[in-house]
Amino acid sequence: MGKVSTILQGLKPAMVMVVVQTTFAGMNLLYKLAANDGMSLRIITAYRFVFAVPVMVPLALLVERKRPKLTWAILFQAFLCGLFGGALSQNLYIASLALTSATFVSAMTNLIPVTTFILAVFLRMEKLAFGTMAGKAKVLGTLIGIGGAMLLTFYKGVQIKMWSTHIDLVHHGGHGASSHSASAHILWGALLAFTSCITYTLWLIVQAKMSKKYPCPYSTTALMCVMGAIQSIVYALCTERDWSQWKLGWNVRLLTVAYAGIVVSGLTCVMVCWCVRIKGPLYGSIFNPLMVVLVALAETLFLGAKLYLGSILGAVLIVLGLYVVLWGKGKEMEKVAAPSKEGPSTRSLPGDESIEITINSPNGNSSNNNQNNV
Repeated sequence: MGKVSTILQGLKPAMVMVVVQTTFAGMNLLYKLAANDGMSLRIITAYRFVFAVPVMVPLALLVERKRPKLTWAILFQAFLCGLFGGALSQNLYIASLALTSATFVSAMTNLIPVTTFILAVFLRMEKLAFGTMAGKAKVLGTLIGIGGAMLLTFYKGVQIKMWSTHIDLVHHGGHGASSHSASAHILWGALLAFTSCITYTLWLIVQAKMSKKYPCPYSTTALMCVMGAIQSIVYALCTERDWSQWKLGWNVRLLTVAYAGIVVSGLTCVMVCWCVRIKGPLYGSIFNPLMVVLVALAETLFLGAKLYLGSILGAVLIVLGLYVVLWGKGKEMEKVAAPSKEGPSTRSLPGDESIEITINSPNGNSSNNNQNNV
């Protein structure tokens, strides 16, 4: 019994991360169902943060009773976090999902380490270091990821036949979109998904700066949810003229926004923070491809979506690029950590500051301050 208990204890972080990725997968499918039901995408985002605030604010007050004093600088950074990591990225993400598929957008989110690395190099927050193995790995992973995204967007290929459950929750009509219209949707959706990755990257950069002065992950997440709620509500009020869209009944619309706000923004935030604290920053990112697999299976079996060879090959390349970038970053972190154990005499050179970011999903918006990896 003792050995079994030890094994189960060791597997606990892995099991938690599987639950987290399953939760993210469910979020993508519910977004698709709510959008297909005719719910305004902007109102989905607004309600998501409205439901998240009463969960995250009490949690932050309970867990982090001792916090640094809030300053105007921190509030401004929280405003930017709410914009880039909340209102803007989520609106772009859902719009892309509505135009393409949950599988497509889930695969594209694995480009976040790539966009983060590119932006960090341009902003001189991270060195290219092409002469080292770590630098070459990150550049190679970036190229592989971009190639996978292009393949995912521009190549369709043959349809992959899977067993049928005869379940179609989105009720596809008999009249499909024209080839030209479908191609336009894919291109526009890909652009929105990539832009969502960029805005999410900007959030990660701002959040990394904010965490130095305000190292409270739960409070930071709560502040971001408050700011995101305000921004999303203002945007929805300015753009959505149909007031009936704000009405929630006992249907998929209420389920979607409640699930997104309470479960994804609330409970999964706690689980991801716990896993990162136990196993380290790279651990959570390893499980990202699981969400793509779960979403692809569920969307094909229950939403009547068609799976094509191009989608599989593109997703595989994006995931491969993700792992290559993470491997390079891991090697870089080992190299930086090794001298630090020798004593305080080691010092970092100007421009060696790197952004540490744990990439989970734009759905999660979990804020793991100073424990994230690019």
